[in-house]
Amino acid sequence: MGFFLETLLSGLMAGMLYSLVALGFVLIFKASGVFNFAQGAMVLFAALAMARFIEWVPQVTGINNVYVSTVLAAALAAALMFVLAWLIERLVLRHLVNQEAATLLMATLGVTYFLEGAGQTLFGSDIYKIDIGMPKEPVIVLESMFSGGILVNKEDLVAALIAATLVLMLTLFFQKTPTGRALRAVADDHQAAQSIGIPLNRMWVIVWFVAGVVALVAGMIWGSKLGVQFSLSLVALRALPVVILGGFTSVPGAILGGLIIGVGEKLSEVFLGPYVGGGIEIWFAYVLALVFLLFRPQGLFGEKIIDRV
Repeated sequence: MGFFLETLLSGLMAGMLYSLVALGFVLIFKASGVFNFAQGAMVLFAALAMARFIEWVPQVTGINNVYVSTVLAAALAAALMFVLAWLIERLVLRHLVNQEAATLLMATLGVTYFLEGAGQTLFGSDIYKIDIGMPKEPVIVLESMFSGGILVNKEDLVAALIAATLVLMLTLFFQKTPTGRALRAVADDHQAAQSIGIPLNRMWVIVWFVAGVVALVAGMIWGSKLGVQFSLSLVALRALPVVILGGFTSVPGAILGGLIIGVGEKLSEVFLGPYVGGGIEIWFAYVLALVFLLFRPQGLFGEKIIDRV
């Protein structure tokens, strides 16, 4: 029982990180109807910026306190993501209002390659390590209840708590604030939103900036765990099944989808792996997503789209 709970907890913590990356897809699709193929590149770009700013801040300011320099580096990286959001709106999205979804998708694909190239040009192509003070050593808990206790990775636990806090804040932002409601109105109908005075361009800057902050947090966490390298952009591919499972327009769906896939990957690898062979953790999420595409393409919480002809 203790081993099962340990595997379950590990899956839940991994699932929260998947949910965090998936939120970037959901936020932009929810507010603009655009599938943001560039989300993985945004995670990479933000992580590269954070890694280099952590190195540069002490050199430029003379501040040697790790926590202060990390906060300053995070603020600079967030400011850079705002500039990036403004440039994407000004140079790309503004010229594609009311265009076909395929056109917008191709535009985000172009943004992907631009960000990967710009990241390498501005910050280099080395492998960087982000140290944001997250504890690395594991801890054993519930020794009195289970023989040998349950091994918990402190870094994964802190990362899951950070991801859960950000998810809660974003949920409240969309549901309770005037800006969040305006973003939902823009997603429903661009022209109708503009006709009642909602500034479409400003809303797109806001939502891309929020998605950039989500990418920054995800990049910091994944960079702390795995190091910042160009393969980090592929982490978005692990989040695609989460979005399919939860629904492209649902923030709660991204959370639940991430938890289901995180737990499913860990449990299937441990308990089914010996019977079907290794590597099930790699393809489990995609098989599950394929099943949902066949039988419930809108996902668990997605909205059904009915076209009348």
